[in-house]
Amino acid sequence: MGKNLCDPAKGGNEDSEMRLKKTIGYFEGVSFIMGTIVGAGIFVSPTGVLQYSLLNVGVALIIWMICGVISLMGALCYAELGTALPLSGGEYSHIKRALGSPLAFIFMWTALFNKPASNAARALLFAEYAIQPFFGECQAPELLKKGLALAVLWFLGILNGRSVKMAAWVQTIFTILKMMALSVIAISGIVLLIRGRKENVARFENAFSGEIPDAGQIAEAFFQGLYAYGGWWSLNYMAEEMKNPSKNIPRTVMTALPSVTAFYLLVNVSYLTVLTPKEIVSSVAVAVTWADRVIPSIAWIIPVSVAISIFGALNSSMFTLGRLSYAGSQSGHLPIIISMLNVHYWTPAPAMIFSTVIASIFIIPSDLIALTNYFGFSVWLMIGFTCASLIVLRYREPNLHRPYKVFLPVAYGMVAVSLFLVCAPIVWSPKVQYIYALLFVLGGLLLYVPFVHFKIHFEFVDKITCHLQLLLEVSHANHKYE
Repeated sequence: MGKNLCDPAKGGNEDSEMRLKKTIGYFEGVSFIMGTIVGAGIFVSPTGVLQYSLLNVGVALIIWMICGVISLMGALCYAELGTALPLSGGEYSHIKRALGSPLAFIFMWTALFNKPASNAARALLFAEYAIQPFFGECQAPELLKKGLALAVLWFLGILNGRSVKMAAWVQTIFTILKMMALSVIAISGIVLLIRGRKENVARFENAFSGEIPDAGQIAEAFFQGLYAYGGWWSLNYMAEEMKNPSKNIPRTVMTALPSVTAFYLLVNVSYLTVLTPKEIVSSVAVAVTWADRVIPSIAWIIPVSVAISIFGALNSSMFTLGRLSYAGSQSGHLPIIISMLNVHYWTPAPAMIFSTVIASIFIIPSDLIALTNYFGFSVWLMIGFTCASLIVLRYREPNLHRPYKVFLPVAYGMVAVSLFLVCAPIVWSPKVQYIYALLFVLGGLLLYVPFVHFKIHFEFVDKITCHLQLLLEVSHANHKYE
């Protein structure tokens, strides 16, 4: 990593060592995963699965369940990697160890475009739900929405850069609130089913009576369902900060993923109990339509719950992006300043500032966010690389200490699923934008070769780094105070 250019930590306690603190326990880990997965989708528009299932209720519910199983399989693969190699950076660190630095750099290069854009989209959606009720039927000013979105991004960026414990506390509170909202929807649906009204149970008595979708439509339905489960891979980004990761990572995965799957199924059953499949598909915000039918006097709870859900998901996503930047800098793939920790709080403050700035850039001309729709295949490409890393390490490093080991065919299955999900959109709905996205992914090598492989370096960067170290009061991780 190199030496400190200007060490603001000098003169401190000789026995202290700069490193990320282990402040995340089992309960915080469960809250982190569930809070990352459950965003606005399940409240706003869980219509994609039903639409591509041709309104076949039975097929749609099976797809929701299988998507949960696939997500659990992937999370268990990640649990093995996270317990064997508890490093910040998630997939990046594991791909680098197993498949080499170039592929790890491509992952980071793609993620530094895709993840900030996703965070910007979440921030704008939060602003939409937080502001729109004050304007009634009139459209809220775009400038006001962007201003609130930027404020939320920087609030969470500063929070995560200042205190991991406080960020984990916020995540836990907001996860509890959003799961309470989902519980209201799920329990209400169960009560309505138990009452046994004919119109409520009819859709489930003949669940498979509708038209059966073809292979292409089923694949599209899986894309929609797996998108709603997105975020199951996030726990490994905090592996370095988890207490007893060898036990807590598998336990949190085995708690969080089945819980989310159960909630998703119950909420979909509740929607289908109250609304017809056609009403669900035509609704802009399914949960709001559901609330207008079931709890009209307090229907405002749902828009508030959506805002809460988005806020919690954004908080955890900001956390993971900061850790990715931090790990990439530690490996020499980003400027060295990003790998430093604040000497007072021992948090990766420069990495959080860096990732927040990138997300802020996407908010200003929000049309850029639309480009990320064509990067969906890259997410599963990197999941495939990560699961392949597990297989490679099993054979190349058989003696690596693995507190938890997943059944190896599960990893092979995840590689196959990933390959299918990467190729499917390109084969079934080929668009020139996919070629541009692929060229962008591979374009990372144009930076890797000169600046990482050949280590081209400019002296003025050292001067900038020195000034930033003093300004931000940061020092290298694992650097002992002198």
